[in-house]
Amino acid sequence: MKHHHTSIKTADIFQAIAFYEALGFEITERFTAGITLACWMRGSGTYIELIQVPEPKNIADPFSDEHYVGYYHLSFHVEDLESFLQDLVNKLGRVKLLLPTREQTIGDRTYQVAFIADPDGLPIELMAML
Repeated sequence: MKHHHTSIKTADIFQAIAFYEALGFEITERFTAGITLACWMRGSGTYIELIQVPEPKNIADPFSDEHYVGYYHLSFHVEDLESFLQDLVNKLGRVKLLLPTREQTIGDRTYQVAFIADPDGLPIELMAML
């Protein structure tokens, strides 16, 4: 088995495309899913699928709600976390920071991690090995 894509529903596909392009993804296919716009984007060795929701509703807050159960976040390795965050701010104007940069030890490795939110509030973890 091989991972193909992760699907993300969004309130504004054009805003979401701009965000994920800033993360390094590129559109490979544009299509419709029923009555709505959708696309596949490739980056970081995988694909994401964005699907615009015609009448979006507020979702649970997977980052702040300690009782939330389900998919939690996407995680991406970056070489230099602070530079990557600054580059995102330069490209997007601002980035919603859910968790400021901190160190996290997992096993015998220490990482610098930060959590940001995509335009719909979905958590994105960025991590760099120290």
